[in-house]
Amino acid sequence: MLPPIRISLVSSDAQLTSQLQLRLQSRGHQATAMSYIDGVLGAFYSDPPDLLIVDLFADGNAGMTIVTALRSDSFFSTIPIIGLVSPADYDLFPWETYPLDDVLFLPINFSELFCRIALSFSRINRIFDNNPLTRLPGNTSIQRAIEDAMGKPLAVCHVDINHFKPYNDAFGFSHGDEVLRMLSRIMFNAVRDAGGGFCGHIGGDDFVFIASLAQVEPVCQTIIDHFDQIVLDLFDEATKRQGYYNGTNRKGEAEKIPLLSIAIAAVPMNSDKIRHVAKVAEMAAELKKQAKETEGSHFVVDQRKG
Repeated sequence: MLPPIRISLVSSDAQLTSQLQLRLQSRGHQATAMSYIDGVLGAFYSDPPDLLIVDLFADGNAGMTIVTALRSDSFFSTIPIIGLVSPADYDLFPWETYPLDDVLFLPINFSELFCRIALSFSRINRIFDNNPLTRLPGNTSIQRAIEDAMGKPLAVCHVDINHFKPYNDAFGFSHGDEVLRMLSRIMFNAVRDAGGGFCGHIGGDDFVFIASLAQVEPVCQTIIDHFDQIVLDLFDEATKRQGYYNGTNRKGEAEKIPLLSIAIAAVPMNSDKIRHVAKVAEMAAELKKQAKETEGSHFVVDQRKG
């Protein structure tokens, strides 16, 4: 069972906060009411809430002061803030200056309030889970997608870029970032064109996609074909002809580094062997090791029975 959402209500209108508190508690939320004179910021520093609902125009500009102070502090900047405003004040509010997550008109429509609370948390969860570079969902969404795939005729595929670190070291992080964005687009398009599925970015040069078992091999081959073709544009003609560049390996030794390629490990999810998400990662690591044993891009689908 998930813990209750802890919501702070800030207004000098005692009747409003009392009404809000009762409604939120009836939905299982833990609601704490504070007036401006209670030292709101001090209370937040000692016990920060999960979400703040603030009356923007009551008690002068105190509500706006609180919003500005919280948003300027990196520790509190991620707390969703819903502002309460009367329709008469709507046009007067400097929306560009105060970074709220949402706004609600007074008097409160409680059905609308509950929707906005749910949407605020959904939005903040997406923002924090998505990888800022590729915009693909991150580890929380990946784990949930793998759990949903268990027992179904689907394959969870781990994708890894071979020789990515020496490429980053030799050509710079901006070029490395472009490689990651390129692979994410290729992967997403291949999965979508094959009927849809899931794509996620674990971090660094590690990605995950989920496709149907019937489509997994064509999808893997499409990703490899497109990556191998586009990646050549990253190197000059002389490097492409010789198939390597002079770089440094993980031991700091000079070495002829092969051009970038990818390894894909596909784990069927309708197997009795899969009883936990961690088993998928373990099997993928074994398969990826096989895929990396041969020079160039390769994929391996687990064919073991039992």
